[in-house]
Amino acid sequence: MPSPVLVMTRPLPLPILTANGQDVEVRLYDDGPEALRGAQVLCCTALDRIDADFIASLPTSVRLIANIGVGYDNIDLEAAASRDIAISNTPVVADDTADLALLLILATARRLYANEAMLRAGEWGQASAMGTLGQTVHGKTLGIIGLGEIGQAVARRARAFSMSIVYHGPSRKQAVEESLQAAYCEQLHDLLQVADIVSLHCPLTAASHKIIDAAALASMKPGAILVNTGRGPLVDEEALVAALGSGSLAAAGLDVFENEPEVHPALLTMNNVTLSPHIGSATAECRGAMVTCAIQNVIACLEGRALPNPVLMN
Repeated sequence: MPSPVLVMTRPLPLPILTANGQDVEVRLYDDGPEALRGAQVLCCTALDRIDADFIASLPTSVRLIANIGVGYDNIDLEAAASRDIAISNTPVVADDTADLALLLILATARRLYANEAMLRAGEWGQASAMGTLGQTVHGKTLGIIGLGEIGQAVARRARAFSMSIVYHGPSRKQAVEESLQAAYCEQLHDLLQVADIVSLHCPLTAASHKIIDAAALASMKPGAILVNTGRGPLVDEEALVAALGSGSLAAAGLDVFENEPEVHPALLTMNNVTLSPHIGSATAECRGAMVTCAIQNVIACLEGRALPNPVLMN
């Protein structure tokens, strides 16, 4: 009986895998489409675009696309469903991503980038002190868009800074509200009008694409801060640049971008913007947990068991 085959889109240091007592053959897609011949599972990352054309090219032997990432907007779910291919993800990133979100909130509010740039340029003591003043986060109102696992983890951290929590999402979560002392805003506009800091944690869908556009930015409080550790296309970057340039938005902290890995050139020049290269889950512990989670889904598929983390069942 031939060995089960797993194809990786990117090289990862995997242990020896076995399914039903057989060693799993691991191939790299970079070796060419021929690597997919006879494969049962394709394992990809959030950086890999698995579109309808790619899915249509997969052999009929492929039963699962195992995505290493909590988000799965990189995969055409409709195309996968039409081929009866299951999708799994790795929802183990909440704490590390929440840590980064809070880091961006603090760094952006305290103008860390502008102050560090001044120091590195040897201008400490020469620049106007007023030019490097940030703002406190204590007692401010944090607006969370998407109160899932990551959003809730951010809210718990924000409570330690005596921040008030408001949130917006497709449905109210009353049990979570009680534990986090959070208030629900059914309309996004209502959240934007009261929040001093807005943090994005909703999945990227057709409904949330550019949920923060020019109109949304115009609705935010003067001096507000926007933080995005969700997905880049949740924000209209052209509108964001305009709002930051005009001063209607005080600052932004961004870990994700509309056209990754490209970043809008204007954002690279603004000293009221804190940037990081999509590192919400970039700790050794978190990435290790993600790979372990992906492997569990892969082996479950190869052994004919229920997937631990199904997004789409076949």
